[in-house]
Amino acid sequence: MFSKTGPEISSTLALVSPGAPLRDGLDRILQARMGALVVVGDSADVLSICTGGFLLDTEYSPQRLYELAKMDGAIILSGDARRIARANVHLMPDPKVVTSETGTRHRTAERVARSLSIPVLSVSEEQSVITAYRGDKRHSLASIGALLSKSNQALATLERYGQRLDEVLARLDQSEYTNQVHFRDVVLVLQRYEMVRRIAEEIETSLVELGVDGRLVSLQLNELSSGFELNYRAVIEDYMGACSITEADAVIEFLGSMETDDLLILEKVAKGLLGISLCAKVWGNFDRRDHRLEESQVSGRGMRVMAKAQELPVSVRYAILDGFPAGRSLAEASVEDLVEIPGVSQIWARAVVDIFAGEDPKVH
Repeated sequence: MFSKTGPEISSTLALVSPGAPLRDGLDRILQARMGALVVVGDSADVLSICTGGFLLDTEYSPQRLYELAKMDGAIILSGDARRIARANVHLMPDPKVVTSETGTRHRTAERVARSLSIPVLSVSEEQSVITAYRGDKRHSLASIGALLSKSNQALATLERYGQRLDEVLARLDQSEYTNQVHFRDVVLVLQRYEMVRRIAEEIETSLVELGVDGRLVSLQLNELSSGFELNYRAVIEDYMGACSITEADAVIEFLGSMETDDLLILEKVAKGLLGISLCAKVWGNFDRRDHRLEESQVSGRGMRVMAKAQELPVSVRYAILDGFPAGRSLAEASVEDLVEIPGVSQIWARAVVDIFAGEDPKVH
């Protein structure tokens, strides 16, 4: 849910996660203090930049990879890394492809990965590190111990920030109860949500790299982030004028694009949100120059309250958000008002009314 590495590099990291056969072979090379260049893919494009070497076309095993790494050339694996196609190959990628690396092996690896967008793995004998390349992305693999230590520290940080998020959410709940919500309260909640999301992203990246050794970390992350995305969107839908999944995505994408230093400054977050065309429609009367954030009162539409009822389908929530008049609060809605909205049945309309009345929704 949170991973920022992208599907391509994530799938590459999964190939070399602890416990995977390919990682076993690379670790053997690393432990012997040898170097290696491994290309995962034997398509026509790959073969077109290969010269020399010899054809193997044999089943992959960590032992075979280790033995073949004793030769200087690159090793070509099949796309699923289950077969060794060629060995001791000299790679000749386009020299015009830009690379930031300095060593010969790493420069070749980055050029091949960028020009063909396939996984390329480089084992450095001098630095004792495995680097994975794919497209424009590169990732140096850490040891299992270092990854677990980093993940545990991140989990502790996530728990602390989660507690702070709960505190500002409790204040928002209290402000909603007294009808005294200010724009600053909403911005503070969204700021905390984004900070928590970024920490969770870091943990998920480590989980991909940890593979089977990350099961306990994964369980803790799931417990700490349960319902996170749904509640994050609910705040946006309540106060930012989002009436569709796409519009909520636009707000999340903006917050995700902010530099961390800017995200920590509440006024910059507020000004950025006000600059989004979606939010500008909602806050068109807000004077950015003369009003302080805490002086601008706002009111939610009730999506946060509905999000607390897990029985209520997401499609029904969005139908209500899209079909209910923007100037009214859902707390004032009757069953008759809600059933007039396409996609909202009598049962779900009654459930929503019960939710806002503080009763358990009756959905049977």
